[in-house]
Amino acid sequence: MPANKFTERLTRDNAAVVIIDHQIGLYSGVRDIPTGELKHNVVALTKAAQVLSLPLVITTTAADSMWGPVIPELAAVLPDDLDIIDRSTVNAWDDHRVNAAIRATGRNKLIITGISTEVCLAFPAISATAEGFDAYAVIDASGTFWQTKREAGLLRMQQAGVVPIDYSSAMVEILADNADPLANAVYAALDMPFAVLVGQIASALTKN
Repeated sequence: MPANKFTERLTRDNAAVVIIDHQIGLYSGVRDIPTGELKHNVVALTKAAQVLSLPLVITTTAADSMWGPVIPELAAVLPDDLDIIDRSTVNAWDDHRVNAAIRATGRNKLIITGISTEVCLAFPAISATAEGFDAYAVIDASGTFWQTKREAGLLRMQQAGVVPIDYSSAMVEILADNADPLANAVYAALDMPFAVLVGQIASALTKN
């Protein structure tokens, strides 16, 4: 069977990460995922993406009025020279600066996360898909205001051909080989609780 967007692998050469509206004000309304878990996952995604040298595009909406700045945990791990694009459009894809920044990466596979799932994530993911990009919706690094909105957003994205994924699987697929010199740094950035525990057990057994 010939490869298609559902079977082609994410790689360091074809993927970029787009992080939409992870802002203090929007986080205050998230109810479908614990806020601490959401922060952990988007920060881990961002850190691992940088270890793998993936392009990052970060955007906010109404940062100086309604929704406030990017959450401090995320801001702390962003590159100093990365411009956060603040916009007024509901759909980030409709802002010419965001659109241009994504296209400038030269990547056709977009790993997207947003608050809220059914709007800030779904709208640009669907729009990107309509224009020939492969959009991957990072479900556990996105959030919304109640469960029905999450479910509706997921269903709509899947109907449009957006690929659902979780934050660590996206980065591990790109890593591809645990013998890669970057593997330890990628797993440290991902900070998966079960993997950390396994590492601690292995370390303890080694000392005995």
